[in-house]
Amino acid sequence: MQRPSNPYSSAEIDRSSLERDNDERMIELASSGEARFVPIDSEKNLVRSGGSPEAVFLQGMMGRAVANIADHSIFLGYVDGAPYFAIDITGKDTPASGLGEFVDLRQVGALLFAKEGSILAYARGMTYWHRRHKFCGVCGAITKVVKGGHVRRCTNEACKTEHFPRTDPAVIMLVHHGDKCLLGRGKHFPRGMHSTLAGFVEPGESFEDAVAREVYEEVKVRVKNVTYRSSQPWPFPASVMIGFHAEAESLDFEVNLDELASARWLSREELRPENMPKDGSFFMPRRDSIARRLIEEWLGHEAGPSING
Repeated sequence: MQRPSNPYSSAEIDRSSLERDNDERMIELASSGEARFVPIDSEKNLVRSGGSPEAVFLQGMMGRAVANIADHSIFLGYVDGAPYFAIDITGKDTPASGLGEFVDLRQVGALLFAKEGSILAYARGMTYWHRRHKFCGVCGAITKVVKGGHVRRCTNEACKTEHFPRTDPAVIMLVHHGDKCLLGRGKHFPRGMHSTLAGFVEPGESFEDAVAREVYEEVKVRVKNVTYRSSQPWPFPASVMIGFHAEAESLDFEVNLDELASARWLSREELRPENMPKDGSFFMPRRDSIARRLIEEWLGHEAGPSING
């Protein structure tokens, strides 16, 4: 049976990458009545609150009017046959803000439908990249948007380097030994939150080697039986999380205080909901994260029910 995808990982987006080369087609789609625009303001998504948060997609005259104010539109692909475009309206005076509230997607991601959350995350990641690549990293000249917003090309005729959206791979792993798993506290975590260990993959390094290196660097634990579980796009700001389980060779550990605030072994019994402390001194990562899923899988069940899967 196919396992459900992680939040922000919906496969229902048809990216139609072959259409990006056709400038006329991009203009035609953005001008059509079917077009949906996903506004981003200062890396925040437009959401309508109420009983449950709902993503706001602009369309019709309103959508085209707001899109015309943005510097460019980024073709995301098709969802249920409709073309979707991301537009960055940071610093622009538009009527879009009257349709909802711009919020950090991580605040509402677990409450959105999986498809909506994936579209919002995709749009956020693309606009973030565009804001940070206005100049060529080779010669310093201004870059221009081409191929539906999926490439920025250097305008220097002697250079013309093409720059592509960047995604940084990071491994995230639940370390376990027998009936216990090792959870850590990042220095900037909310009070009481404990999560799996994680770190970025270095050049020339396999995912499995990155798991072993990061675990040893953070808690001086040697691991074996590194097993891939699932992955999750995490455009906060520009990562993809590759999730693993890894078996510790022993329960001995030593926290690297340059990396973590603390770490602790916890048994399955201690992680049962009814045994969680009620004073907020310990809680697991939020349900829209792959970290939570890795823990829930090890406990023997998927993360609790949520709209986002």
